[in-house]
Amino acid sequence: MFYKPCAMCKCKRIKCGEICRRIHASLTRRAGLLGWGFKGQFMIIGVPKEIKAQEYRVALLPSGAYQLIKRGHTVLVERGAGIGAGYPDAEYELAGAKLVDAHAEVFAADLIVKVKEPLPGEFSLLRPGQILFTYLHLAANKPLTEALMKSGATCIAYETIEVNRRLPLLEPMSEIAGRMSVLVGGYFLAKHFGGSGTLLGGVPGVLPGKVVVLGGGSSGVNAARMAQGLGADVTILEVDVERMRFLDITLHTAHTLYSSESHLSDLLPTVDLLIGAVLVPGAKAPKLISREMLRRMRPGSVLVDIAIDQGGCAETSRATTHHDPVYVEEGVTHYCVANIPGAYARTATKALTTLT
Repeated sequence: MFYKPCAMCKCKRIKCGEICRRIHASLTRRAGLLGWGFKGQFMIIGVPKEIKAQEYRVALLPSGAYQLIKRGHTVLVERGAGIGAGYPDAEYELAGAKLVDAHAEVFAADLIVKVKEPLPGEFSLLRPGQILFTYLHLAANKPLTEALMKSGATCIAYETIEVNRRLPLLEPMSEIAGRMSVLVGGYFLAKHFGGSGTLLGGVPGVLPGKVVVLGGGSSGVNAARMAQGLGADVTILEVDVERMRFLDITLHTAHTLYSSESHLSDLLPTVDLLIGAVLVPGAKAPKLISREMLRRMRPGSVLVDIAIDQGGCAETSRATTHHDPVYVEEGVTHYCVANIPGAYARTATKALTTLT
């Protein structure tokens, strides 16, 4: 006996159509209860161009748009949204996406897929029944939190989605930020940038620079690996004993130390590069480095605060941009860019969209 393909999933299994209809009816009921913009079987998905300064990532690849369109959805892409990551408008058109000229037109969609949090100019574009899917980092941004609550939209933050006690949508950006932290830290240690003039890897006959990483999570371990690869002397401060055992096994030449104020204070006078990689999921980053502790560091040392998205882990940290990335406090160069992975937009976009 032959069966017609299921109208919803296109397969030819017996009674598949009936099963699909039941699942779809259940989803529609749930969407209605939650106030989501789930209209019938298909959705309109909007991909706006990021307007945050020096943000070149895009939330959806042309290949992803093609897969969604093939399943019956409509994808609206703002012109130029993917150019910064190396994906021209023509590729989205070829995938079947509809290109729109105005930023506001994209926000007519049921589901808005972004990379960074909405800026004040975008608050009024959000509405009840709409879904927003992006990085939000609300713990350090009360005005954004209040604006999103007022909008009535259902807002899902990449960084708080948890699967098996892991944060799968935060990890790829943490990995990039961790690796970048050593690159930019070593760069700003150069004397002509006001640094101490220390080469992290040293040379034969000269000891390598000292790198201290606060936190042994995803960004911390990637920072340590990169610093280790350059030949630096690396110490990781961590509070989880089991995590320290893991780090000790995987990072053979790195040192591990229990994270405490006294241990950090002892290390600071000899540190060349201090990397803040502390994360408390969904919460503001703890201020582990006080101004008084910074005064213990040598002039020309560098602090890279990866946790700046969540408010930063140093008392002296304030958000900067790729255009103007550093400032000096207490003789220490601070690098506190709030969208670090945006510098390598193509790699970051591929890493993010693979998971989203």
